[in-house]
Amino acid sequence: MITKQQALDYHSRGRRGKIEVTPTKPCSTQTDLSLAYTPGVADPCMEIHNNPEDVYKYTAKGNLVAVVSNGTAVLGLGNIGAAAGKPVMEGKGVLFKRFADIDVFDIELNTEDPDEVIKACQLMEPTFGGINLEDIKGPECFYIEEELKKTMNIPVFHDDQHGTAIISAAALVNALEIVKKDIKKIKVVYSGAGAAGIACAKLYISLGVSPENMLMIDSKGVMYEGRGDKFNKYKQECVRKTDKHTLAEAMVDADVFVGVSVKDLVNADMVKSMAKDPIIFAMANPDPEIMYPDAMAARPDAIVATGRSDFPNQVNNVLGFPYIFRGALDVGAKAINEEMKIAAVNALAALAKEDVPEEVAQAYGVEYFKFGREYLIPKPFDPRILIWESAAVAQAAMDSGVARTTIDIEAYKEELENRIGKGRTIMRVMHDKAKNNPKRIVFPEGVSSRILRAAHILVAQGLAKPIVLGKESHIKELAAQHEIDLTGVEIINPSKSDKKEAYAKLLFDKRFRKGMTPEKAAMKVKNPTYFGLLMLESGDCDAVLSGATSGYPTTMRPALEIIDLAEGVSKVSGMYAMIAKGKVYLFADTTVNINPTAEELAEIAIESAKVARRFNIEPRIAMLSFSNFGSAVYPESKKVARATALVKEKAPHLIVEGEMQADTALVSEYRQRWFPFSQLKKDANVLIFPDLSAGNIAYKLSQRRGGLESIGPILMGCSKPVHVLHSIHTVDEIVDMATIATVEAQ
Repeated sequence: MITKQQALDYHSRGRRGKIEVTPTKPCSTQTDLSLAYTPGVADPCMEIHNNPEDVYKYTAKGNLVAVVSNGTAVLGLGNIGAAAGKPVMEGKGVLFKRFADIDVFDIELNTEDPDEVIKACQLMEPTFGGINLEDIKGPECFYIEEELKKTMNIPVFHDDQHGTAIISAAALVNALEIVKKDIKKIKVVYSGAGAAGIACAKLYISLGVSPENMLMIDSKGVMYEGRGDKFNKYKQECVRKTDKHTLAEAMVDADVFVGVSVKDLVNADMVKSMAKDPIIFAMANPDPEIMYPDAMAARPDAIVATGRSDFPNQVNNVLGFPYIFRGALDVGAKAINEEMKIAAVNALAALAKEDVPEEVAQAYGVEYFKFGREYLIPKPFDPRILIWESAAVAQAAMDSGVARTTIDIEAYKEELENRIGKGRTIMRVMHDKAKNNPKRIVFPEGVSSRILRAAHILVAQGLAKPIVLGKESHIKELAAQHEIDLTGVEIINPSKSDKKEAYAKLLFDKRFRKGMTPEKAAMKVKNPTYFGLLMLESGDCDAVLSGATSGYPTTMRPALEIIDLAEGVSKVSGMYAMIAKGKVYLFADTTVNINPTAEELAEIAIESAKVARRFNIEPRIAMLSFSNFGSAVYPESKKVARATALVKEKAPHLIVEGEMQADTALVSEYRQRWFPFSQLKKDANVLIFPDLSAGNIAYKLSQRRGGLESIGPILMGCSKPVHVLHSIHTVDEIVDMATIATVEAQ
């Protein structure tokens, strides 16, 4: 539970508030200053003057949204005013940036006059690519959005209306599929006739709900003909002819309850009166109309969603607005229309049926999520939403004619994937290569649910042909327990294999002069790791991945006993691909050799270059030291200089430089000024460390404190693909390693 002091400290400590402006262009020299401001700024100004659409080319407008509020309906706090609402608007900006890489200025307007809000937004149109209206009370919010949509040529979106409607609609589509009900026949009760309630009703009608089958309740009860009230024009659309006048009466035989009103409005008796398999969306915040446990206790056959993160099926607006604006901005949409909203609904509903990455499950403290009654819509921290929803919205904008530009939607999906992280981009290269010729990958640890889930994904995506080792009944029992489909996954029990005698003989033949006896060989073959590696050595598989449930040496030792070294290599070594924003660095050796010789360092560099090319990276190698080109003459630096010379001798085609300090390798301005003779004209992307201490410390600091994503460890130097997994590897990381092994085996 978050305390008041925690919240106040979060917002006030350090730099106050939650946002800052960060320049995207250099401004460290007089030339930079002249380009950023006068006189250089005049040229783009005149280009825009001559062609107004060029504002999207030369300024941040195309990635800039205004979050506009007058503070009249803040988060359930009510009319607290523009200034008091500012923390919320800043928070909205943080969400835009975190989930969709959209920049935001929050604009708090000190007025309750809707026409003044309209005028302010209209005057700001040259600045922004879109307007997100936020926390403006009804019915003024409807009027403001209507007028802005009529008069502005940028997307205007009132999230309090449409956000809840879109996310809950996606949940509704999937819930109806689960309970096998026809959307055209369901009866829906809406509690709350404000912005969100009316928007839900309108969007559900667009999806197929019959207007005659809906009833809406406001603070006075059911909105029915003859009630005696004068409804505003927005409410009037939801007034129905009915003899049901209270919420309790409306709930009888209803299929769906949609609550965007106040806490504790619904009781167990109301829920019990609903139709079979009722769908209950109690979305009042922070406390729902009925708590999840109470609703489930009253009707165990119910499907329940709330706005809370501590119950299943959280209806969270962050699943909508960042991605909808992302798609709209990227095609220069002039509006966010009904087609785009429905596209967002369908994208979210479809994504919920896909296998959920383990990293998402871990973020919520569970082992996995699976589509069903307790998982109707994706979780906010699922990075795939950006690709699925934004691409769907962009496509709908183009199809419906509101887009300024036309884009290749498949190329756009790749661009969105880049925004998630460069790591996914380089792995896509490997995935594409793997799919061309999937290989047989052995996983000795078939007793791990992570391994089984990874094996399922490898089959489903066509990346490899997984073989898991272990007792078949145990593996199938584990798979059933975790709801993992093992179709296409081969299971081999080493104890019952007809190959175990042949493998024992092979092991004895390889190790009989190193203490191996026939009895020891027969015993070791029962070990799944030994068995898998002997399969690889015999040609019965193409790669082995092991170590997910054991230590590094448990895989390394038998691998070195059974698998020969590659030609020209005297030692195996380990590499990590370290992913910064937009850049990939390969670090070696980070896992194996404590103090390699100059000759071994040269081998490591050459092997690293081979891995780089498998990733479609042209290697630029830096041999790292504490010395720059002889500036500090010590045995350690002389070793690195010697290794550099050996690489140039053995692989003259490679770009390699050293010995050099890390900043010399990575800062081109420094290198060009002080070492203009360097062969590195661009910054290095393959970093060879002088010993294991340096490499291991560097990659872990980069990962844990530098925020770089890591892929690995990638074992180099074996004649056949063997890779060591870590106990902390996620399912997705295991899939990545298997993909790398497949490409290596090719």
